[in-house]
Amino acid sequence: MLDNLKVFVVCVQAGSLSRAATQVDMTVATVSRRLDSLEDALGCQLLNRSPRGVSLTARGEIYYTECAELIAALDQRLLNLDQTLNSLAGPLKVLAPTNLACGVLAPFWRDFIQRYPEIQLTLNVSNFREDMIASRADLAIRVGPQPDSGLRQKKLGHTTTLLVAAASKTDLPLDLTSLEHYPSIASNLIQQWHLTSGQGETVKFNKQHQHISDDLNVVMNLVQAGAGIAMLPSSMVYQLLEEGELQQVMPDWQGPIREVYLVWPHKHSLSARARVLQSELIRFLQQQSWFNSL
Repeated sequence: MLDNLKVFVVCVQAGSLSRAATQVDMTVATVSRRLDSLEDALGCQLLNRSPRGVSLTARGEIYYTECAELIAALDQRLLNLDQTLNSLAGPLKVLAPTNLACGVLAPFWRDFIQRYPEIQLTLNVSNFREDMIASRADLAIRVGPQPDSGLRQKKLGHTTTLLVAAASKTDLPLDLTSLEHYPSIASNLIQQWHLTSGQGETVKFNKQHQHISDDLNVVMNLVQAGAGIAMLPSSMVYQLLEEGELQQVMPDWQGPIREVYLVWPHKHSLSARARVLQSELIRFLQQQSWFNSL
């Protein structure tokens, strides 16, 4: 009915069906049918129609007075919304895991705001999953399997997890039995070690770890200090492995893959700013040696 009310208002303001049809990009016959449908729904005649044009009936005058301002305000709101969604100038709020956002993605944020200075980026980082709706975020970067939570999600790819130790360690385990008894450090997220060999064999360790932290950076610092072996994402350790500060332990075995997603509220349309960030993030990740893009 709202669309038909708009046709009615335009007809009154245009003074004829033909001029109204031009303004709303419809045929005269379609405009006439819309008016008939509206009048049937309201149970009254709104317009007197003649070859010279249209004029309001008494009931039509009441409806026009009530609806014209409402329709104009709605059109303005829709125009503002369209400009908000399709303009690069404006706010963009993103949620991301601390270790990923402040680690390997740090160059991405720097390059992004330099390339798009008109975008007002708000980046909230946390080791805990923040509610997107409550935080009014546009996008979130999430790691790991995503529950069916009513959020739209786009899988970007995955990273691997590796067993690593300080480069100075020389007494490292060479098999699963010795690994089970070797000192280890774990994060809260990866306390159970699920390992897969290059031949497809899988093993699950309910290992007793000497140290546990809720921050992967703390885990990595303890590994570098020689406190033991840890299972860490390749995104965190690839550079230290290349520089010789860490070494991979039992390289024939790897931990679980860590899938990376972009998610956003199901009922929200992605703004131009969010779409740009999505495409730029995909492009950035495709260039990273530690990431396996789709």
